[in-house]
Parts: sequence; C-alpha cells; structure tokens
Amino acid sequence: MRTTTLAHAFVESIPRDLDPGILYVSIDFRTTMHLCACGCGNEVVLPLRRTAWSLTYDGESVSINPSVGNWTFECRSHYWIRRGSVHWAGNWNDQQVAAGRERTLVERGVISTHADDSQKRTRVREAVAAAGARLGLGRRSRP
Repeated sequence: MRTTTLAHAFVESIPRDLDPGILYVSIDFRTTMHLCACGCGNEVVLPLRRTAWSLTYDGESVSINPSVGNWTFECRSHYWIRRGSVHWAGNWNDQQVAAGRERTLVERGVISTHADDSQKRTRVREAVAAAGARLGLGRRSRP
C-alpha cells in the first residue's frame, strides 16, 4: 500500500528493522533511510551530500531534494518528500533518469555545462548510471 506521509525520526544510527512511514535521519552518518513509499518493502538509502540529496528541517517536518527515484527497484517508484508528505511523480525512462542525474550535478556545481566539459559530463553520467545499476545508489532490498 502506498505511503502518503513520512514522519521523521532523528537517530544516531539507522535501526536494523525499519518501520513503514518513518524517514530515519542520521546527522552523524549524513544519511536517511526509509521503506519505499510504494509499499514494496525495499529499503531506500539517501546519502546527504552535495552530490546526492539534501534535507531541510523546518522545525516540524522534513523535506528531501531532489526527488526519490527508485530506478533500480522493480517498482521504479518516483516521488518527492515535502514537509513529511509523499508527492507521487511519474515514472521516467532510462534517458530521463540520466538527464535528471546530470541536471542535478550541474545545478550543484559538480560538473559544468561548458562544451569543453562534454567528455567529463559523459564520464560522470556513465559512472553515475553504472553505480546506480550496480549498487542501487546504496539501496538494499529486504529479504
């Protein structure tokens, strides 16, 4: 069953067993973790880094940026976490995923859009795609 809200829990370390509907946030380890909002049971790890995800806490709720795209999961769920609410987004094809990842890296200043950087962008895009496919961007499936 799809989740429509994620309560946040600030923790020192992520618990072994995750409860549905909870976004665990470890500031010490600069990461968040939750069960996929689609209800498939997969664990979603979102590292908090300039080149990955950022977290905003407004004193009451948590938002995550950019969107959560579980492209390596069978469910391929795609959603935003805004003020503790899950906002569902459309599914993306592989080209849209690659373009979205590149756009995020450009926005964060990791890569440049200058023409002479095209080889660099290609290498980054390929590395991100390969890591995502191989490692699920740090995501794990529940047994």
